[in-house]
Amino acid sequence: MPNTSITPELKALQGNWSYPTAITFGIGSVRQLPAACREEGINRPLLVTDAGLARLDFVTDLIETSRQAGLNTSLFYDVKPNPTGSNVEAGVQAYRQGQHDGVIALGGGSALDAAKAIALMVGQNRPLWDFEDVGDNWLRVNAEAIAPLIAIPTTAGTGSEVGRAAVIVDETEQRKVIIFHPAMLANRVIADPALTTGLPAALTAATGMDAFVHSLEAYCANGYHPMADGIALQAMTLVSKWLPLAYSEGGNLEARSHMLAASMMGAVAFQKGLGAVHALAHPLGAVYDRHHGLLNAILLPYVLQYNRPAIEQKVVHIARVLELDDMSFEGFQHWILQLRETLQIPRDLQSIDISVEKSKLIGKMASRDPSAAGNPVVLNAEQYSALFETAVHNVER
Repeated sequence: MPNTSITPELKALQGNWSYPTAITFGIGSVRQLPAACREEGINRPLLVTDAGLARLDFVTDLIETSRQAGLNTSLFYDVKPNPTGSNVEAGVQAYRQGQHDGVIALGGGSALDAAKAIALMVGQNRPLWDFEDVGDNWLRVNAEAIAPLIAIPTTAGTGSEVGRAAVIVDETEQRKVIIFHPAMLANRVIADPALTTGLPAALTAATGMDAFVHSLEAYCANGYHPMADGIALQAMTLVSKWLPLAYSEGGNLEARSHMLAASMMGAVAFQKGLGAVHALAHPLGAVYDRHHGLLNAILLPYVLQYNRPAIEQKVVHIARVLELDDMSFEGFQHWILQLRETLQIPRDLQSIDISVEKSKLIGKMASRDPSAAGNPVVLNAEQYSALFETAVHNVER
């Protein structure tokens, strides 16, 4: 596990929070995992992560430390970058075979979402897809049978550690499905910024932009939710200041701390809703298996322009909060484009080998995505297809 000396400045960035769940935040906090498991009544945890993380020494050390503390910990890492229903089924089987009594979710959004879905499904007798976030499907869940969950993020982007849902790919229908239940929220989060310092620059950029888009779409989404709006504005402020530094100086623990906090804030904020960026990113991730945060970052300027008639005043306010040199809508757009260039984010979807060949399918799927309901401009399938094609070719609407 990371062995990092803590300066007075970094020590000030520590805390124990209770919103939206119990959160232990700060450098070195991962060492509290064995005690956290005990407090949650977990003695035989299944640690769920992805194959990349499973190979790292700190994961081996984490498991060994937990075992030395008397925990019978096993490892499950069959999780794709866009986790699938079959990944969840395999995890549930591993949980039952190992007679586990709780789940440790370790990783980025993919591992965290898979782990949350596994914790949900270990006590259910219905298919996973019966709990899709549509209507009152969540009432079908046997909430008492959900396994206790401790979440440990290693990226600063999705904020899945403080979310009440998991995004899982239905391989049969080739679409991303949002699985929701209030009790899917982790019992406890251990947020240790030191665990994010090994994140490559490209992933730092993509996940950081994911956090920004969560907050931006939440702030611009339909509906009245001033608490979410306030959190979203502060999260965008943190990202604007600290993401470029986390990208250029991966070991900067102050930047990593602020980005990890901003990531969780964005996830809390989007309880208000999301929008067309996510409505398109979800089907694109399902069909083309591309990184969710990268898709969001590429799509953002195109969606902003499409939504301009409905969001211009809100965007101007964001520009003022961020203290941009040009506080107009055009100034904010220019700043977004400059930020993407600094982070070496591609300008269009064709740069990541996505063509317009499946435009109609993507438009249809986007119009039906739950995130579409929050978009301040109502778009039909044809309009989503047109927006998608614009983002492929990097042309004006």
